[in-house]
Amino acid sequence: MIKLAAYLGTFFCASLFWTSLYAATSTTSLAVSATVVSDCAVIANPLGFGNYGLTSPSNLDSTSTINVTCTLSVPFNIGLDAGAGAGATVTNRKLTKVSASQTLNYALYQDSGRTTNWGNTPGTDTVASTGTGLLQAFTVYGRIPMNQTSPSGVYNDTVTVTVTY
Repeated sequence: MIKLAAYLGTFFCASLFWTSLYAATSTTSLAVSATVVSDCAVIANPLGFGNYGLTSPSNLDSTSTINVTCTLSVPFNIGLDAGAGAGATVTNRKLTKVSASQTLNYALYQDSGRTTNWGNTPGTDTVASTGTGLLQAFTVYGRIPMNQTSPSGVYNDTVTVTVTY
């Protein structure tokens, strides 16, 4: 017991000694900063029309989504170009038959009624929005008009999606 008391006494004295050695302090400020830049990321999901029948009594409609994530409060526009089809425009896009020159006309719209064309000129025919910092989904409404006389086969196109911010 005496050894324990002597040990505790030594420990107590040593702790007082070390405390008195480090009794003074000095402080300063550490400046911390970061810059949030305007940024956007875009992912487009494929638009598949499926089978198109020449004898179909109506247009063939389909939809897809474009997912955009932009920095909070950053205004942006989503544009769709004319695609890769020969002679295509943003108002008359062309699916092209694989390994051939035959085409099938189609259009891309901003609205479910398929009345507002989706083009590539900001402020004119693009979709405008503001970043939320979260993923925002935008629907693309596609239509192949009825009564086209194209040969059977697989038709494809690639449309470039551009987010301007």
